[in-house]
Amino acid sequence: MTPIISIVGKSESGKTTLIEKLIPELKKRGYRIGTVKHALHGFQIDREGKDSFRHKAAGADTVIVASPESIAMVKNGGGGTLDSVYGYFSDMDLVITEGYKRENKPKIEVFRKERHREPLCRDDNNLVALVTDDDMDLNVPRFGLEDIKGLADFIEKKFL
Repeated sequence: MTPIISIVGKSESGKTTLIEKLIPELKKRGYRIGTVKHALHGFQIDREGKDSFRHKAAGADTVIVASPESIAMVKNGGGGTLDSVYGYFSDMDLVITEGYKRENKPKIEVFRKERHREPLCRDDNNLVALVTDDDMDLNVPRFGLEDIKGLADFIEKKFL
């Protein structure tokens, strides 16, 4: 099974920035990386007037737009849980999620002391690492905000 790691943290903690830096480091090591962004409040990737938008508006439950370079899918239902999208990543070495802080999956929290008082996952048994500019000890490996190589080493040893 493809391992899943959730990058979690409070708003504006730097989750997206960390993922943007981590992906190229893992790709450089030869891994195929998939990502899932948890959009708790919904999203729309298509525009009104486009054929795929019209297909969806007509009642299609699943719409796929395919080109030689990429594939995009909009599908009704599924619940938006990690388990509901897991099958789409069977050809990946690792799936990195942004969000899904309530799921029962391994979590790496990004915590910036200037932004928040306390980490989100202080008492979460699924916390496997902390990326922070603070010296707190949560009994998991701790990495600096710019220690991408060290974090990638950790992920490689533990999950890959």
